[in-house]
Amino acid sequence: MTTAIAHRLTRNVRYITWLISDTAKGLASALFGFAIPLIALFVTNDPAQAGIISAVGMTIRTITTVFGGVLADRHSRIVMMIIGSATGVVLAGAFTALALTDALTFVTLLVIDVALAARAGFFDIAGESALKEIVPDDAMGRAQAANQGRDAVLQLAGGPLGGVLLAAGAWLIGAAMAACHVIAVATAWMLRRSAPDDAASSAAASGSARRHPRENADDSARLRHVAPRRADATPDGLGFPEREADAAASEVGLAAAAAAIGRPNALREIAEGFRWLFSRRDLRGVLFVATIVNLGFSTAMTTVIYALQQAGHSTITIGLLATGAGVAMLVGALLAPLLVSRIRASVVIIGGLGVATLGVFGMIPAREPLALVVVLAATVFFVPAVNAALMGYFMVATPTQLLGRANSASAVLGMGAMPFAPLIAGFGLAAIGRENTLVAASVLCAISVLLAVANRGLRALPVEAGWSAHARQFE
Repeated sequence: MTTAIAHRLTRNVRYITWLISDTAKGLASALFGFAIPLIALFVTNDPAQAGIISAVGMTIRTITTVFGGVLADRHSRIVMMIIGSATGVVLAGAFTALALTDALTFVTLLVIDVALAARAGFFDIAGESALKEIVPDDAMGRAQAANQGRDAVLQLAGGPLGGVLLAAGAWLIGAAMAACHVIAVATAWMLRRSAPDDAASSAAASGSARRHPRENADDSARLRHVAPRRADATPDGLGFPEREADAAASEVGLAAAAAAIGRPNALREIAEGFRWLFSRRDLRGVLFVATIVNLGFSTAMTTVIYALQQAGHSTITIGLLATGAGVAMLVGALLAPLLVSRIRASVVIIGGLGVATLGVFGMIPAREPLALVVVLAATVFFVPAVNAALMGYFMVATPTQLLGRANSASAVLGMGAMPFAPLIAGFGLAAIGRENTLVAASVLCAISVLLAVANRGLRALPVEAGWSAHARQFE
C-alpha cells in the first residue's frame, strides 16, 4: 500500500508530460493510419493497390525499427522523441501540401507513407523505451494499463475524427497531424528541460552501444592477460630482436582489438538485442504468438474496412467501427489494472487471445456496420489487459541499457508478418471474396491461441506483484 502511494502516477509530473507527448504523436499516427487506406482506395479504386501501399509502409517501418532500437540505446531517448516529432511536423506539412494541390496519386501516397513509416521506425522506439526512465518498476503495470486506456481514447476519437476530416478534405488530415506533432515536440522539450542530465544518463545506460575509454583499456588488459606466453621468451619478458618485433606487433593487434570492442557497430548491437531476447525462455515464445495473432487480426480488420468501402459506405460510417472498438477498449482498460494485479498474466493473455479469436470468427456473418461494431467491441474488450500484461512484464524484465534494442526486436517480430495483412486482404477480396478471406484470418488467430496454450514460458507468467522476482530467475 505504501509503495503504491509513493509511486502514484497522477503525481508523477514527468509521466504526465510524457503521456501528453506520446498521446499527441499517437493521435497523428491514428489519423494517418485510418485515412491512408481509404485515400488510397479513393485515388486508385483498387484494393490491391491500396494493399501494396500499406504493405510497403509496414515493411519499411519493420526494417527501420531495428535501427531505431540501436539509436534509442545510443542517444538520449527524450532528445530522440523531440527529433522524431519535429520530423513528423515536416512530413505532415508535405502531405497537406500534396492534398491541397491535388497531387495525391498512387506514387505520392506510397512515398509519403514510406517516409512516415520510416519516421515511426527510427524514433518511436525511443519514446516507448523512455518510459522506464520515468516510471519505477513497481508502477509499470499500472502505467501500461493507463497507456492502454489512452490508446482506447485514441481509437475512440481517431475513427470519427478521421472520418469527419477526410469527408471535408484529405488536407485536413495532414493539418491535424502537423498540429499533433507540434504538441508532441513542445511537451517532449518540457520533459527534456525537467531532466537536464538525461543525455548523460542515456549514454551511461547504452552499455555495449557506447563504452568508456577506461573500459577499452580494461579490455586490452584482459586480452593481454590471456594472450599465450611465447615458449622461447626469456624470464624477464625479452626475446630475440625479431621476436621483440613480433611482440610489438601483437601489442598493436591487442590495442586494435580493444578499440574495435568499444567502437559502435549497429549490426553487432542489433544482434545483442535479438540474442538477449531469444535467450529468455519467459519471453521468446510470446513473440511468435504475437506475430501470428497480429497478422490474423490485422488481416480481418483490413478486409472489413476494404469491403465496407467497396460496398459504398461513407468514411464516417467506417469510422464508427473505430468508435465501437474504442469504447470497448476504454472500458477494458479501466478493468486492466484489476486483472493484471489479481490474475496470472498467463491467464489474462491466453484468455484474451481466445476471446479475440472468437470475435474474428464472428465477423464472418456480420456484414452491416452496426453488427460489425458490436462484434468488434467484443473482440477487443480484453486487448488492453493482454497488452498491459505483456508490455508491463517485458519492461520490468528488460535491462535499461538493452531496452531500445529489445523493444525493437520485439516489435520487429510482432510486426514481421503484418505487411502481409493488407496484401492478403486486398488480393483476397479480389480473388476469394470477403468471407473466405475472413476465414483465413480466423484460422491464423486460432493457431496463435493453440501456440500460446502449448508454450510453457507463457503459461508460467505470474501476477503483477511477482513479475520482478519471476524475471530475475532468467537473468
